[in-house]
Amino acid sequence: MSGFDFIGDVHGCCDSLIALLEKLGYQKQNGAYQHAERQAIFLGDLVDRGPKIRETLHLVRAMVEQGNAQMVLGNHEISCIRYLTPARPGSGREFLREHTERTTFMISETLRQFEQHQAELDEFVQWFYQLPLFIEHEQFRVVHACWDHEHIQRFIERYQKPHIDEEMMHQPLSSMARQAIELLTRGANMSLPGGEAMTTSDGFSRRSFRAKFWHDSPEVYGDLVFQPDPLPKHIHHHPLTDEERQQSIRYAAHERPLFVGHYWCQGEPKPITDNIACVDYSAINGGKMVAYRMGQESCLDKANFIWVDARD
Repeated sequence: MSGFDFIGDVHGCCDSLIALLEKLGYQKQNGAYQHAERQAIFLGDLVDRGPKIRETLHLVRAMVEQGNAQMVLGNHEISCIRYLTPARPGSGREFLREHTERTTFMISETLRQFEQHQAELDEFVQWFYQLPLFIEHEQFRVVHACWDHEHIQRFIERYQKPHIDEEMMHQPLSSMARQAIELLTRGANMSLPGGEAMTTSDGFSRRSFRAKFWHDSPEVYGDLVFQPDPLPKHIHHHPLTDEERQQSIRYAAHERPLFVGHYWCQGEPKPITDNIACVDYSAINGGKMVAYRMGQESCLDKANFIWVDARD
């Protein structure tokens, strides 16, 4: 391979994905899209929300199985596993992820589109277990939401692999494995000060927000926020304590390039820092389906972003 193409959250926008792959020079051969010299790397979150989730899963799995792509797990794949996996007797729950109004809303499109194909959905859930949480390559790193050296090192030391299994899914949230899974696929969350809550654009109440893991010297909450919904003004300017600053996760400027999705960026694609790129540009909300086309560079270049406007 002469290079890699990192592709952000698809969320069932299969038509946009196909348009992007074709723009990147991939062609469908032997039932799967492939490139003569390059490999695609998907950043997770294929499922939920979009109009062609089933088609998206078939397309990406075919690429992975033929060696034309790799993929890391996103938080929506993890949620799908947990929503559909029965809990063990005596746990007090029917499923690993409780079927509340919120959790059912998030997975509703996936369930609807597989309503007549339950066996297929079960097969895809098993396929998710074959996908890694993260990829560490000599030239780059890939994770859906947040790269944290401590959690990743502990995970590898314990399990000798970057993959999850069903036993981990049954562990409590306080376990090392579940904490790593949550952080790597959902990102670093910070609680709002004073137990406050905020209402997000989808109408749900949250007491925490997605936090950046690359700010060198944050002073206020607004320095760390990185999510679709802005913080209320009085919280945005609320000072961080020394303890909160020390606990924030950092990805240093000297480290190899890191690729993430998850964060619903907007506008014209560009690197977050010289060595961090997000390739999620809100395709599901009429934004862009984005890829970063990497060669041999060690410093990320805005010119290497390739995209199509969402068309699903």
